[in-house]
Amino acid sequence: MKHLLFTLFSLCAFTTKAQTFKNPESLFDPTPYGFSHASSVSTSGELVYISGQSGGLGKEHTLSNSFREQTKVALQNIVTVLDSYNLKPENIMKITILIVDHSPEKLKIWNEEIRKVWQNKPFPASTLIPVPKLAIDGMLIEVDAIAFKATK
Repeated sequence: MKHLLFTLFSLCAFTTKAQTFKNPESLFDPTPYGFSHASSVSTSGELVYISGQSGGLGKEHTLSNSFREQTKVALQNIVTVLDSYNLKPENIMKITILIVDHSPEKLKIWNEEIRKVWQNKPFPASTLIPVPKLAIDGMLIEVDAIAFKATK
C-alpha cells in the first residue's frame, strides 16, 4: 500500500507544472528588461549549474571587440550547454550577468539579444553586476545560469 501511495503521489507531482515564474503586481514589470523577479521549482528533478560563459568563440576562445558579438556568443554557449542536457532556455531559472564597464547602451544590447534566445517567455530571475574586469583580458561579458530538468 505504501508503494502504491508513493507511486500515485509521484504521478501527481510530475503532472503539475515544475517551474513557476513570478512578477508580483506591486513591483515594477521586469519583462521589458528580460527577467522575472523570482522563479521556483516545485517537483523532483535535476538542477544544472552552468559556469560563467564568456563571449569567447569556439575551442580557441576567440574574443571579438564587439560587446554585441560577445553577448551573442555567451548566450549561444549557454544554449550549447543546455543542449547537452536536452534543455532549452526556458529551463533556466536564474542567470547572473557580469558586464565590463556597464552602460545604458550595453544594457540595451543585452536586452535585444536575450529576447532572441528567450523567444518564449517567461524570463528567468536575473542579476546584472557591473564589473571593471573579467578573468581574461578582452572579455566584456560573462553569464552563468541555473537550469532545472524535471525527472520523468
